[in-house]
Formats: sequence, C-alpha cells, structure tokens
Amino acid sequence: MGYVDQNLITDEVVTYRGHLHWTGLLGPVALAVAFLVFGFVAIRYGYDSDNRNVFMGIGFGLIVIGAVPLIKAFVERRAAEFAVTNKRVIFKTGVVHRRTAEMFLSKIESVGADQTILGRLFGYGSIVLRGTGGSSEPFEKIDHPLEFRRQIQEQIAKLQDQRASRT
Repeated sequence: MGYVDQNLITDEVVTYRGHLHWTGLLGPVALAVAFLVFGFVAIRYGYDSDNRNVFMGIGFGLIVIGAVPLIKAFVERRAAEFAVTNKRVIFKTGVVHRRTAEMFLSKIESVGADQTILGRLFGYGSIVLRGTGGSSEPFEKIDHPLEFRRQIQEQIAKLQDQRASRT
C-alpha cells in the first residue's frame, strides 16, 4: 500500500494515477553503460597483466559505481506517486528525502502543463498547480501531463457541479 492509499480521507476515492516518465532513466542508463564498458575493459585487460587482481578490482569497482545511479533512478521512479482523487491532488516523490504536496480541489486556481518540444514528442512534461494565496507546486517529468491536467479539471468540474446542485 503506497503513500496515496494510506493517506486517503473519509469518502475519498482515487480517480487517476500518474507516473514519472521513463526518460528520467536515460541519464543513469547511459552512465551505467559507460561504467560497465570501462569495467569490462579493465577486467579483460587484467587477464593479460601481471597486476591481474588490481585490474579485476578496478573493473568490478567501476561496474558497481555505474550501477548505483541506475538503481537510485529506478527506486525513485518506483517510489513516486501522483494521484487525483475526488477531493484532492496528491504528489509524492523521493524515498529518503520525501517531498509531498496535497492540494484540495476547491483550493486550486489553475493547473498548468508545461512541455518542451522533446516532451511533446515523448509524452512528458511538468504539472504546475497554483492554489489560492499564490502558492505554486511544480512537478517535473510527469508522464502524459495533459491527461493529468484534464483529470484534475474534470474532478474540479464535478465538485463545482455538486456544489451548484445543493443550492
């Protein structure tokens, strides 16, 4: 059970879940591949060397060093949670250093979705929630940000329709 599910309030239901986009893994994957290649080169060179143990240690060390950012990126991607409920928008990122933002739908003034050209091509971007009082909550590398924004706006419209039908 994740952060979102553990922190639902009375009569709150998750209507949409968002995710971090896979492009956030590109840098760590490239770094891991580079370290992997240099590690295997060092190991291979060590077979024909008098300092075999030194080169083997360097090679395995490079492989481990390259794996660390990749593992970190996978864990952070898996730990990130973004949800729209019938009452709030909830964002949570991070494992060790956790960052959360929860904003009631009634307190949201506007929802922005920013996308670069690459973001539009690959389907990622930033979501910026602007709340009453001028508070702003930006979240980057969100998968399908326009759909996320649409889901928020849809829940806001439903909330406003419920309020209008009560009066």
